Amino acid sequence: MPIDADLCTPFLTELDVSGAAVSMFGGAASETLVCASNPLAARIDELQFDLGEGPRWEALRTRLPVLVPNVHDIAPYSWPAFTEAVVATDAAALFVFPLIIGALDLGVVDLHRTKPGTLSHTDFTTAGVLAGQAAWQLLRRVLAVNPETGPADEAALMSRREIHQATGMVLAQSGTSAADALLLLRAHAFANSSTLCETANEVLLGRLSFASRDDPHVSGRQ
Repeated sequence: MPIDADLCTPFLTELDVSGAAVSMFGGAASETLVCASNPLAARIDELQFDLGEGPRWEALRTRLPVLVPNVHDIAPYSWPAFTEAVVATDAAALFVFPLIIGALDLGVVDLHRTKPGTLSHTDFTTAGVLAGQAAWQLLRRVLAVNPETGPADEAALMSRREIHQATGMVLAQSGTSAADALLLLRAHAFANSSTLCETANEVLLGRLSFASRDDPHVSGRQ
């Protein structure tokens, strides 16, 4: 996947952070670094991928932001290998936000500072909004490499009654447009190696929901 610096740029221009990295999970690859704003951001991403532990995995597991205002004080967590590695870098604080749309887990954005300290309330809120926008951009990237989603298939897909019904349900759950609701269904099917019809049936049976999360709690300290 080509590196897309545009995904990282908003986090740097709108937040008080030193660097950002966006990674995508699922679909055609188990983990793909989409962009890194600087070598340190890329290094933090690489350490977590290589070691299999760190705040990004916590964010993916809980579907909640993970805030680490001081990498020398990661007491609530158990990341011994990652902690030892990250304190040897110039990173002083880490903030990880999951990239989620409804039931779909797309990836994470790793933010860091070179000085300790937590995010302000304004920055925390803004980071959540930016993560949502990045998630939609990643969603379209997933579909760009999905052979099932070519323009020639659009009419056939929309003509299937179960897909049309499921699209309406997802529209109601997610509060998006009909086009974006179908986009969610198609991306979920691709990311889970299933067909669009199978995914639609899961929605119709109530086994899959794209309703937005309203839980205000975060995993970490703010």
